[in-house]
Amino acid sequence: MSEAEPLPVKIRAEIAAAAAYAQGRTAGESGFKLSSNENPYPPLPSVLEVYRAQSALNRYPAAAAPELRERLAERFGVTSAHVHIGAGSVSLLAQFIAAAASVGDEVVYAWRSFEAYPGLVTVTGARSVQVPCLPDGRHNLPAMARAVTERTRVVIVCTPNNPTSTIVTRDEFETFMAAVPSDTLVLLDEAYYEFVTDPQAVDGKPLLPRYPNLVVLRTFSKAYGLAALRVGYAVGQPGIMAAARSAAIPLSVTDAAQAAAVASIEHEDELMERVARIALQRDRTRAALIDQGWAIPEAQGNFVWLPTREATDAAADAFFDGGISVRPFHPDGIRVSIGEPESVEKLLKISGEIVRGLPKGHPGKRLG
Repeated sequence: MSEAEPLPVKIRAEIAAAAAYAQGRTAGESGFKLSSNENPYPPLPSVLEVYRAQSALNRYPAAAAPELRERLAERFGVTSAHVHIGAGSVSLLAQFIAAAASVGDEVVYAWRSFEAYPGLVTVTGARSVQVPCLPDGRHNLPAMARAVTERTRVVIVCTPNNPTSTIVTRDEFETFMAAVPSDTLVLLDEAYYEFVTDPQAVDGKPLLPRYPNLVVLRTFSKAYGLAALRVGYAVGQPGIMAAARSAAIPLSVTDAAQAAAVASIEHEDELMERVARIALQRDRTRAALIDQGWAIPEAQGNFVWLPTREATDAAADAFFDGGISVRPFHPDGIRVSIGEPESVEKLLKISGEIVRGLPKGHPGKRLG
């Protein structure tokens, strides 16, 4: 909490001490917002048409999201009982953690990873066990498996990892699952799954029948461009889905959001063409950054990672002053979303100036 004045009521000490989730800064009218991993393309006209046709605002939404669940169940080769819909994947994460973990329990995840994880764990009263990422920003899955104890109730694996954009490979993940107790819930956070082009990356879908303790999380916010509507989904065993629904805030996904998600599935080929363009721009941007002298990991999300370390805040200010808003994570680095094609020239101009100012031997700077 940021309020300095005394609280008029009793609040849990760990909540009072926790920082609320904060969005990235927005650049001015002439700048580019590359701080929130948003899709730079607006929804398709066909999707907007369906969305705008939802006019029954005086009625509650269909809580079970039957049509959307059925469409997703068909895609995953399961029944609708295996699918749960939530207000974005972060809402689903909150539900699964709350369903499985409480005071005295532990939740294991890599760090640095999605900045919402610590807060979601704190709210349940459980304890975060943060396992440092490898120097290249990848999950250290062997260390995460070793961190699991009899108190561990949930393990979160984020791939591509937010904010480092690195993947977990299929072989790495299967080895990890073999090492984790079968009664420990594993949440595979694949919010950026559609942007992945590495054939070695894990895909949670075919692994679900083999691992009853596995839940795959995905979202319509990123690749499908519906971030404002908040629609995410989870696939796993029906009993686990039912537990998450018990921990959910009722009626949190509107009919308009559900309809837009269904329409997006129907026009997926057109949307995936956009995703392919974003992935291509990501690869070209990363290559240009490396040519400038940056040492950055392989990127598989719709963003790249600059390991600026102690120069993070100064570098973020330099981007902002130049009309580019990025997401700083002091003291580790900066996440830069792939945005409008017009943003690239401005981005590279500023990043080139920053990398030239980094001292020799800095981890964000290539040798030679």
